[in-house]
Amino acid sequence: MNRNRVIRCAWIFWAVLVSAFFVGTAVAHDLTPIERLGKFIFFDKNLSINRNQSCAACHAPQVGWTGPEAALNKGGAVYEGSIAGRFGNRKPPSSAYATLSPILHYQMQDGEAVFIGGNFWDGRATGERLGNPAADQAQGPFLNPLEQALPDSACVVYRVCTANYPVSFQGVWGAGACDIEWPADVETVCATEGGMVELSDDDRAKSETAYDNIALSIAAYEDSFKVNAFTSKFDYYLAGKVRLTVWEKWGLRLFTTKGKCANCHTLDPAGPDGEPLFTDFTYDNLGVPRNPHNPFYNEPTFNPDGKDWVDEGLGGFLATRSDYKMYAEENYGKQKVPTVRNVDKRPSKRFVKAYGHNGYFKSLWGIVHFYNTRDVKPVCPDPFTTEAKALCQGCWPEPEVAANVNTDELGNLGLNTWEEIAIVAFLKTLSDGYQPSWR
Repeated sequence: MNRNRVIRCAWIFWAVLVSAFFVGTAVAHDLTPIERLGKFIFFDKNLSINRNQSCAACHAPQVGWTGPEAALNKGGAVYEGSIAGRFGNRKPPSSAYATLSPILHYQMQDGEAVFIGGNFWDGRATGERLGNPAADQAQGPFLNPLEQALPDSACVVYRVCTANYPVSFQGVWGAGACDIEWPADVETVCATEGGMVELSDDDRAKSETAYDNIALSIAAYEDSFKVNAFTSKFDYYLAGKVRLTVWEKWGLRLFTTKGKCANCHTLDPAGPDGEPLFTDFTYDNLGVPRNPHNPFYNEPTFNPDGKDWVDEGLGGFLATRSDYKMYAEENYGKQKVPTVRNVDKRPSKRFVKAYGHNGYFKSLWGIVHFYNTRDVKPVCPDPFTTEAKALCQGCWPEPEVAANVNTDELGNLGLNTWEEIAIVAFLKTLSDGYQPSWR
């Protein structure tokens, strides 16, 4: 009897120790108050004109913080906003690891201004305003008529301040952060396009400060371990905890040599703990064709050019800046180099993801094959040829923007089919959430 009691007590003691370890670990790795607040804001559908769209609608965790609708990814890959029938003009970029992008700036290299940093495909969220490109970016969709479409930044503030989040805005940003005298018609104004909330000068100033803090809260969440996880198989491989397969190791070798992928998707130790970020945060024109199914072509109110519209990328943004417009022409057509972390993360094997700034490519192999053969295959007669038809016809359509196409690092890599497949195998090791067997 005493022996059984001793054994039972020993098991209880051991269970308490194990529980304490895991509870302590969970607490040590819990989100901070500002990160928690940012998470609730990020997933709040009420922060759109029709209370039907959150940030996560275009940046969902199960697909690596990008577009979560396979049906949309199969076609135009551009997502519908809060107002039915309105679509943006580009595929949602991943919000994971975006917080690590520096403030937009340029460096002169061989007489050319090479732009680095910022967020959005065209770099217009420079980070100059809030000191953080991810925070600058977070403010854009709320007021974009093609996205969350709220008419006034004060509407975002009003809805956050009156939300019933488990962690309050004032709890994070201080008592008085929401002490704004809202007009009686604020609900109606915020549900109406073109509305403007009538506020006193003092209240407008408070609202603008709160709007900035909302963006900084979102950026804090995006910078947390929940989004920038660094938990891919490749991360465990670098830590010496798992091994790559023969195909994956071959793909890694090709990625850094013959495939020239690492020229832009670098393996330099640039993360918080020296992790590779798989991007140098620069901009490039890869010669990606038009996506024939881009819904933006059919939105005459916002795109009077119809199918003649061309995405000018970074160059288009630089042309709007007096300090940068002299560099616009040499950057037309260039888009942000994305990280390839989570590039294959998906909820199921058959789930379709889209690749490229306009979602033209529908498979990892398709875009790797394009990198390899863009300048080898003939040009398709129809510039609006889909990827599937181009692969069947053995051609590639002309670039959406013919100027400034990168011909030094892609287009004729000389990879064979097996080498392309090996690179894809390596890319699949970059999805966060990998569970090592520990055996």
